[in-house]
Amino acid sequence: MSTHVTPSSPGQTLLELRDLHIRFHSRGEEVHAVKGTRMTIAEGETVAVVGESGSGKSVTGMALTQLLPGKPACEVTGEILYRGKDLATCSGREIRQYRGKEIAYIFQEPGSSLNPVFTVGHQIAEAIKLHRPEIKDVTAEVIRALDLVHIRDPEKRFRDYPHQLSGGMQQRVMIAMALACHPKLLIADEPTTALDVTIQAQIMNLLRELREKIGMSIMLITHNFGIVKGFADRVVVMFRGEIVEEGPVEEVLANPQHPYTRALIGCIPRLGNRRERLTTIDYEEIESALKKEERV
Repeated sequence: MSTHVTPSSPGQTLLELRDLHIRFHSRGEEVHAVKGTRMTIAEGETVAVVGESGSGKSVTGMALTQLLPGKPACEVTGEILYRGKDLATCSGREIRQYRGKEIAYIFQEPGSSLNPVFTVGHQIAEAIKLHRPEIKDVTAEVIRALDLVHIRDPEKRFRDYPHQLSGGMQQRVMIAMALACHPKLLIADEPTTALDVTIQAQIMNLLRELREKIGMSIMLITHNFGIVKGFADRVVVMFRGEIVEEGPVEEVLANPQHPYTRALIGCIPRLGNRRERLTTIDYEEIESALKKEERV
């Protein structure tokens, strides 16, 4: 099944995926991870891609700038149009002009993303030197980036190593590194998973503030419908490599049409809810719904 997602934002289309397929090959077996995805993200728009682990969310985001293994281990087909340019056809040298500069990433484990042997200032500076060679005072630019994400004493933190920072501070450093190159699209892949609830809220509020200040587009990849409301403009629900539902966040939350979407929303913890266990996802019902859609 191929589902087309139409942007609700008035901005021009920034990213468009056309019939995206991602296949992994190992020991003679093939895993079809993403099956004919069609999606658009407009300039200044935030789209949340929601689904369980293994639904194809993260590999879709990584495919945008060729972060997946090459052939024969992984095969990516279809079009990845960024401002009309098909990134899927770019050479290794060409894609580096987009990766980090135009499309930046924040991953869920900042502790493993940061290099433990270099200071955070050094690591942010490397990104700036690579993608913004016109900057003369790189140190000042790094300090501005740290200040932008509300890290206290940025001049001091500039010299700190990752292990000297808390998980929340490390994630702020990753956000500063991503935004230091002034990207047009930010891929935030489970940016709050490794953090406690209070820090999760701080990181989401920070991303919301920076989005409004900078005007960039965001693809938020998450399994948690609870952090989508009030943050994203649209939501795209993925199940086993396919888009099963999409629409404005408020509409989908208020009136989910697909049984998988209803099951995910039912897993959101709520105050005063005294259920002994969360809603069980009925995969047989979901598969039956998918087969009905394919016959239509």
